[in-house]
Amino acid sequence: MNALPPSSRDLVKPADTPRRRVWRRFLRHRLAVASGILLAIMASLCLAAPLFETVLGVSAFKTDLFARFAPTDSQFLLGADEAGRDVMTRLLHGGRISLAVGLAASVIAAVIGTFIGLVAGYRGGWIDRVLMRLTDGVIALPLLPLLIVLTAIDPAKLGLPESIAYSEQATLYRITIIVALVGWTTVARLVRAETLSLRSRDFVRAAVSQGAMPSHVMRRHILPNCASVIVVATTLSIGNIILLESVLSFLGLGIQPPVPSWGNMLTNAQELVWSEPWLAIWPGLAIFITVMAFNFLGDGLQEALDPRADRSTN
Repeated sequence: MNALPPSSRDLVKPADTPRRRVWRRFLRHRLAVASGILLAIMASLCLAAPLFETVLGVSAFKTDLFARFAPTDSQFLLGADEAGRDVMTRLLHGGRISLAVGLAASVIAAVIGTFIGLVAGYRGGWIDRVLMRLTDGVIALPLLPLLIVLTAIDPAKLGLPESIAYSEQATLYRITIIVALVGWTTVARLVRAETLSLRSRDFVRAAVSQGAMPSHVMRRHILPNCASVIVVATTLSIGNIILLESVLSFLGLGIQPPVPSWGNMLTNAQELVWSEPWLAIWPGLAIFITVMAFNFLGDGLQEALDPRADRSTN
């Protein structure tokens, strides 16, 4: 008796590729999936801030003393602040700044940390010792006091023209660079540890035996295999960087008004916290939700990119 032919569904069954396995592991982490969706919605709303201003007929920057502390209504969806500016659109504009600083600083820090970790792990010897002692030195520094000192430096006294030193873009770039210069240590340590493991693998030894240059081996053979570590560490660092930017802006050393950020919105609201508490609640809630979402997203990516997760669930 002949066996039944395979069904058409079996014939077109997709292959279980590594990318599919990663996606399947990520979908199992429901908090990470929800966090990714929430962050995508939040980023979309922040990018659409000018559209909300046009549709609602409000402004995040122009003062209107007649609308001072206006309650929530069809025009001011979250009310107005002490200068009559719309709180919701200021919150969205502040989100653009805070998210931009977090993403840009984390990427710059990841690039610096990846370079240092690759070189230290692959070259070894005195180069490894020097770079790791530099990393340990940066880690040992008290982070917040160091950032306060660096941000308190007047750029105009360093020779920059005042038109550039005190511009809105210069403040944003300065905060991003300063935070990135002290935020690369975690990535450097993780990449170094991964490189130490990879450089003894057969495919790396084969490349070296064929005469490949060290830069080629690090770029083509080691770096792609460190991608998962770099992605996870970068994602987890975004929340911490947003917190640091918010603290510096709250202290008056970060993003300067009239450019809104969640940190300086909290600064403006601290004197009104008893009479108008919602002015502090909204930016504080935005910081809390964003930081938690990035942390959950990082946890989900860490689990998804770990091939041992499949074995632990079997």
